[in-house]
Amino acid sequence: MRTGSCRLFHGAATAAFLLAALSGASAADSGPAGVSVRDGWMRALPSSVPSGGYFTLQNKGGKAVILTGANSPACGMLMLHKSEDKGGMSSMMDMAEVSVPAGGSVSFTPGGYHLMCMDTTPALKPGATVPVTLQFKSGEKLTVPFAVRNAAGK
Repeated sequence: MRTGSCRLFHGAATAAFLLAALSGASAADSGPAGVSVRDGWMRALPSSVPSGGYFTLQNKGGKAVILTGANSPACGMLMLHKSEDKGGMSSMMDMAEVSVPAGGSVSFTPGGYHLMCMDTTPALKPGATVPVTLQFKSGEKLTVPFAVRNAAGK
């Protein structure tokens, strides 16, 4: 009986490890407690044009979290940006960090906060899914799948 139990445990542990490895997940990229991503997607545009990434970052934790960066194998460089319209003039700025309050959320949408994907790879094509890793000031990371949509967002 003991030998069978040990084999069962070893088999389950191996399966869990393989599943984590194949999904790109690890204990190191589980993200801050209570933080989750909803509706993550990337807009596929011609490779010569920067593409945008959009999502809602929810913080159900008891303290604010600070997003400091992102990366994806679908982008040569992935940056935090914010678009603003002031007095009829549109501007876009690089953001060093974005704070998400305790119990709150921040939406990354066209015309507001967004991810700016430079030097896109062939992986960024409509219908695909690409991993995006969000990096937090605490050193924690959260890797989530983003759907890739066409220029119209569909």
